[in-house]
Amino acid sequence: MPPLPDRGHDDRHDTYRIELAYGNLQFRPLRIPDPVPEGSLILREAGLHPPDDFSLFAILQTGDFENVRSNETFDLRGRGVGRFVAFRSDRDFRFVVRDARITWGKPEIAGADLYALAAPGADEAVFLDVPGGTDRLIEPDETFDLTAPGVERFVVARKPPTEIEIIVNARPHTVVGFRVTFEQIVRLAFPGSAPAANVVFTMTYQRAASEPHAGSLTAGGAVDVKNGSRFNVTRTVQS
Repeated sequence: MPPLPDRGHDDRHDTYRIELAYGNLQFRPLRIPDPVPEGSLILREAGLHPPDDFSLFAILQTGDFENVRSNETFDLRGRGVGRFVAFRSDRDFRFVVRDARITWGKPEIAGADLYALAAPGADEAVFLDVPGGTDRLIEPDETFDLTAPGVERFVVARKPPTEIEIIVNARPHTVVGFRVTFEQIVRLAFPGSAPAANVVFTMTYQRAASEPHAGSLTAGGAVDVKNGSRFNVTRTVQS
């Protein structure tokens, strides 16, 4: 079988394509003229001078970060478009995302970068593994401090239920999840009220997450909510 084409090689310019990020995981493309460049050449092509002021890591297919010192070579051939991360730093911080070993050149990392490394599914989130305790959810918009002793481990698991505050008959209530039913809201409005044939509940809502954002809800119905969604429930006893 003939060898697969090396998609990292730019035949027209006889260069190798790489992507490099500086201090985060926002990558930009670069072309490298040497198929086996030293780390210093990659840094110079990225405009990072002098090379000894920076640390450089190659992201391997396994997700592991490999340190590429300024006087060490890295073979770009047969790797496709290689990815690198550079930092202006003389200290490294190590952690594990899933099973990939990461070396980071800053004492903190953005939650968005952790999510980029972990690549969770739509219904998943990134957690700090807490041995013997409850794993801590990492929010995408937070910044995580890496200076604590030890090597942090981050794992991917299903997202926890979301708590939302809604207003029912002018009183705040917390519900779990984005969708509430007519019957659920009735129980919040009139707790302990037993179903009766002669009792009729009518309900209107405002500021819902789903469309229409306002309207009426009847028995068996449901609506998507957000923080601040409002419900007004009336109970009528028919004679």
